[in-house]
Amino acid sequence: MRASFSGMPQLTTALFDLDGTLIDSIRLILDSYHHTLAQHKLPARSDEEWLRGVGTPLQVQFSAWQNSPEMLQAMIATYRAFNLEHHDRMVTVYPGVLDAVRELKAGGVQTGLVTSKNRQGALRGLQLVGLEALMDVLVCADEVGNPKPHPEPVEKAVSLLGASPSATVYVGDSIHDMVSGRAAGVHTAAALWGPFKRSHLESAGPDYWLETPADLVRLVLGT
Repeated sequence: MRASFSGMPQLTTALFDLDGTLIDSIRLILDSYHHTLAQHKLPARSDEEWLRGVGTPLQVQFSAWQNSPEMLQAMIATYRAFNLEHHDRMVTVYPGVLDAVRELKAGGVQTGLVTSKNRQGALRGLQLVGLEALMDVLVCADEVGNPKPHPEPVEKAVSLLGASPSATVYVGDSIHDMVSGRAAGVHTAAALWGPFKRSHLESAGPDYWLETPADLVRLVLGT
């Protein structure tokens, strides 16, 4: 069933979250968290517990250990080593994403990535699936003072592109994405092909629901 978008704004800029929105890396992320706790002989947490924080930086996910900076940094290093080792085998692009982003670019739409990954990790994912050249700007967690759900990352991307917030949509899969985008004054669109269902995201009040990447093309280009 095609999505219907009534009273569509004139959108000229599309910003994207990375994990769970452009690339399917969720199993890798969860396995990396489980591996980290096991390696440091810490009590296990469920997938559901880790999923609640997906979309926030590692420092936030491991905040229970922030009173021990050495432990915190050791856990982050363990996570990143495991994640990097298995990244290329486990990460894929969501079906329809490449075609949708290419259509937006062909239609003259500006694009940007706003992610809670650091730049090195974000580039690895974009390059693996062929999305790097399709992003005009990248705003990563190591380039802002306040990560999502704070509005700063989205605001920075809008500023770098010289875009108008009212003509910008931020596409993400998590509550943190929706909160960040709304606080930055842009339109928000929930990507339902990611790990979270509509019931999980309803409390964040996204402006648009996207069942498929093609829905984003219809929203922005009206085709």
